[in-house]
Amino acid sequence: MPLIKDGRYADDAFAAVADGAPLPGGPATVSLKRFQKERETLLARNTPLGVRLESDESPAALGADVRRLSLIVLEFPKFRDGRAFSWARLLRTRLGYRGEIRATGDFLFDQIAFMARVGIDTFEVPEAITPELFRRALGEMGFVYQPSADGRKTIGELRAGS
Repeated sequence: MPLIKDGRYADDAFAAVADGAPLPGGPATVSLKRFQKERETLLARNTPLGVRLESDESPAALGADVRRLSLIVLEFPKFRDGRAFSWARLLRTRLGYRGEIRATGDFLFDQIAFMARVGIDTFEVPEAITPELFRRALGEMGFVYQPSADGRKTIGELRAGS
């Protein structure tokens, strides 16, 4: 699937490595299970590392290691499963994660703006979603009611003049 980052197609520098498969010399993503099992070895590689989280795996399981990761991939197994929205916001607001958060899986055009609001900054998209459509999706919400990781002022704050 194409990767969109900063509103345009991007190359994926990270190799997705299956559990038990040998690690490449460069940047790689591994499952949470593999990360927990091979933590010391993976962190000692001194190359960018990412962890893939399934929708039922909380990023809190990464603990303080979250700051040592370059990429966290959040799975959307079905567009109705919104747990990854919560995980992204948790990563940005409570865990202080500043690296790349990538969305993968089954999500809808209508969800892209919400995904960006909670801190997702890279998207594995179907071929049908071009960068132009992606940018249009980001502009779907002119005003917001709830605070989120993006720091946009809410309608209430705008009305109050703050």
